[in-house]
Amino acid sequence: MTEYRVEHDLLGERNVPADAYYGVHTLRAKENFQISGVSISKFPYLISALASIKQAAAEANYQLGLLSKERRDAIESACIEIREGRLHDQFVVDIIQGGAGTSTNMNANEVICNRALEILGHERGQYDFLHPNEHVNLAQSTNDVYPTALRIATSFAIEHLIEAMGRLHDAFEEKAVEFAGLLKLGRTQLQDAVPMTLGLEFSAFATMVEEDMARLKEADALIREINLGATAIGTGINSHPEYAGRAVETLKRITGIDLSIAPNLIEATQDCGAFVQISGVLKRIAVKLSKTCNDLRLLASGPRAGFGEINLPPMQAGSSIMPGKVNPVIPEVVNQVAFEVFGNDITVTFAAEAGQLQLNAFEPIIAASLFRSFNHLTAASVTLADKCVKGITANPERMREAVERSTSLATALNPYIGYKLATSVAREAHETGATVRQVVLSKQLMTSEKLDEALRPDALIKPRVY
Repeated sequence: MTEYRVEHDLLGERNVPADAYYGVHTLRAKENFQISGVSISKFPYLISALASIKQAAAEANYQLGLLSKERRDAIESACIEIREGRLHDQFVVDIIQGGAGTSTNMNANEVICNRALEILGHERGQYDFLHPNEHVNLAQSTNDVYPTALRIATSFAIEHLIEAMGRLHDAFEEKAVEFAGLLKLGRTQLQDAVPMTLGLEFSAFATMVEEDMARLKEADALIREINLGATAIGTGINSHPEYAGRAVETLKRITGIDLSIAPNLIEATQDCGAFVQISGVLKRIAVKLSKTCNDLRLLASGPRAGFGEINLPPMQAGSSIMPGKVNPVIPEVVNQVAFEVFGNDITVTFAAEAGQLQLNAFEPIIAASLFRSFNHLTAASVTLADKCVKGITANPERMREAVERSTSLATALNPYIGYKLATSVAREAHETGATVRQVVLSKQLMTSEKLDEALRPDALIKPRVY
């Protein structure tokens, strides 16, 4: 049979499992918020951020003479263990919760407190010796702890997403080098355009990823401004005048993040603009990744009746009824991640707008949305790089044939014979099925030598002097 310990809160007594590190506040939240089925333990960046804040707060309060060395040391040891990955299973509240994140903050306070009590030689729940609110949460409020934790966790997530995107960027760059000499037809509005190389096409994919990595770094700078020390609404009530500065300096050292205190803590406590901005960057990344995957699917369409210019690595059988069919499943799954990110961005936007007066009570859904977007974009970037891009091969003959038969080659003749004549060449080539070269030579509009010069592959893909 399960053994219990009795804990008390505002609403009365409750039996808490004796082996649990969480307490009565967490127990009630676990029962109240059975929403997503996903606990905050599934977001280790957030758990690490919470432990870092509690450790920094304990150190600051010790320096100010508000917390004994013995209590500080025990809290610090518990926080270090959590940051190293221990006790994450004790963070049991649902990521989506009412109360502006109070349940998450109390979950952290109780787990840290009960582990610290063990370190001090006491039993879990013996709060006369060390208390979750009076000691672990000293000089803090959910209203500054929770948004600060979200910002730190977001900064951690940005770092890992950038690493994953760097992997994808490098995969595209390697293919750009490999395909540098392969001439193909460019397309606009799904119609034949002028020639380019497959290498240039893949280089553009790499550049799109690189640009978004830069946008992430810019957003990270904004997310590093925190409201720790604001306590309830930004006035700093129940904290020492020197607490915020000392706590943030310690927090910078613990996390390795260059954090700064917001200049107006009342504004910072109610404002979620930074989360809206980072969500917008994630949406931008998703849009461009999805567009790239659309392109890969088009270029690999076929194998007989489509573009067929590239081959995606076959990952699995594509049909339960059509033998031999192989589908572009990796780009497809990345497309679906993008669709989810678009929806998450809308959620973040509405939640940020819904804040009232001195607090936004809807940061839990902002956290859930952002972290899902981060996690899935990170996994999607690695998956696309490793299971798709690195294994792509080209079909040079297919591309060369398309270039030679395309009427768009007439564009390269504008500087030589003018737009009007070039248009007539393109029209005749289209109507008769002849190539542009054949039409020009048959009409003696250019010599063979001059035509060869005009249609030289390297002359078709960059500016030149005529």
